Amino acid sequence: MNGKQLQSQYKEHLSDYKAWEQKEHTEDYILYSKNVGYRLCIDETALSKGELYTTIINKDKRGRKGSIVAVIKGTKSEDVITVLMLIPADVRRQVKEITLDMAASMYKIARTCFPRAMQVIDRFHVQKLGYEAVQELCITYRWQVIK
Repeated sequence: MNGKQLQSQYKEHLSDYKAWEQKEHTEDYILYSKNVGYRLCIDETALSKGELYTTIINKDKRGRKGSIVAVIKGTKSEDVITVLMLIPADVRRQVKEITLDMAASMYKIARTCFPRAMQVIDRFHVQKLGYEAVQELCITYRWQVIK
């Protein structure tokens, strides 16, 4: 059996693709409310051709099955908030921590959709800020020594 035929057979007959409840909106977003945990992470991702997506994952799953909460096309806070508000309010209120970068749009999304969650800046951005501050001090002191 060739690969294309196997792929077609799987998609059309073996998988539940035709009955998938997210099929209508999968171009714009995919949402798995059941995967929401106490600790989430939100970030933007460029997948291909410069297309940006906002991804929300359950940190406690550590990349295993059930870690994807949402993949939303674009990074506009209003669009992301609209999708995340489809998650029941009682589930969103259970989130205790959300890790994000320092973008204002991510802060707005976290504050609006997960109002009880503590917001934590991700390690990469904290280290980057520290590195830039040290570099700035080095340049300042170097100029002082030269003078």
